[in-house]
Amino acid sequence: MTEPQTSLSSLPATRPAGCPFDPPAEFARIRGRNPLTRMVFPDGHHGWLATGHAVVRAVADPRFSARTELLHSPLADLGPLPPAPPGNFLNLDAPEHTRYRKLLAGKFTVRRMRLLTDRVARISTDRLDAIERVGGPVDLVTSFAYPVPALTICELLGVPGPDRDRFRRLIADLVTKFNDPALAPDERLEQGLSAFEAAQEYVRDLVAAKRGAPTDDLLSDLTGTDLTDLELAGVGVLLLIAGFDTTANMLALGAFALLCHPDQLTAWHADPDRAIEELLRYLTIAHTATRSAMTDVELAGHEIKAGETVALSLQSADRDPAVFDHPDILDLRRNAVGHLGFGYGPHQCLGQQLARVEIRTALTALATRFPTLRLAVPASEIRTRANIIGVYGLQHLPVTW
Repeated sequence: MTEPQTSLSSLPATRPAGCPFDPPAEFARIRGRNPLTRMVFPDGHHGWLATGHAVVRAVADPRFSARTELLHSPLADLGPLPPAPPGNFLNLDAPEHTRYRKLLAGKFTVRRMRLLTDRVARISTDRLDAIERVGGPVDLVTSFAYPVPALTICELLGVPGPDRDRFRRLIADLVTKFNDPALAPDERLEQGLSAFEAAQEYVRDLVAAKRGAPTDDLLSDLTGTDLTDLELAGVGVLLLIAGFDTTANMLALGAFALLCHPDQLTAWHADPDRAIEELLRYLTIAHTATRSAMTDVELAGHEIKAGETVALSLQSADRDPAVFDHPDILDLRRNAVGHLGFGYGPHQCLGQQLARVEIRTALTALATRFPTLRLAVPASEIRTRANIIGVYGLQHLPVTW
């Protein structure tokens, strides 16, 4: 067993100038020296940073916990975090996590995904019709990337038509609060949690309505389980956050990447299913996860002590040359099997098939409708965003045709 000689003072966060799709260059150097290294977290905690693909996957182990009250954030000093609210199974361990996941896994059926595919196609067509009527330039983030997953979530949860504008405002407020660059991290957390509570209150009312008059949607199905109304509301809000923000940013960043690599469009149209996996690897927008050791664990030649947090750089792992040849090149013909764009292990994204449906359907519709689509400003003027929950994305994407 070896002991690291130095600690990183912080998580690398500055992306290379002119390379908005690439992780910070420091990751390659860190990974080359040691795929698991000591790091000081923003709150002063002395933990670890995993950057190699094999090491990141190895932390998907029951000896590591996803519980928020045990974790230290590598992104900002958020202070002690409370336990996950009822229904937020993302930050639970087995057996609680297993209980929720089993109940939900059967709800993402082939039939429901097929129905949602048709609905995503209609939503995409409606949004593209509106864009075409307005004419360019338009902001693809607000006019397309955000509305498509927002309306899809409405379909999934069974939000009634008259409520959908209100529901979309709740989503927008939730995302804005967690991402407002004008606020300090603790203020973002406070206001984000306030917006979370407002969304949860709406979903609680929706659950009550579904119990009284169920319809053909996921929430109605879940009212037939042993989940309480509070748990159902938590599940609904979690699906809202996880299913909206990540997919919206994949659509925006994916469109940006294709516009910057027009030579890749032929490969996209030839085999979109393969192309999606490479796009997920190349962008890895949910770039950082965290786990806490429940006991002393030997990993990559080092001993991680019980209670120490490990930051998992998924974006670094997806650029590991030990797994992917020429990993910094976007190649939509690549077989990107093994990427960590949806995480790994028991907490791997439950809604990944729905996300694939949305990405494939929406981006194909966009490229087909506007074959001459191009950026309306130089690529260097596109502003990116990073937030305290570890999702990378764009603030805007002006395009014309």
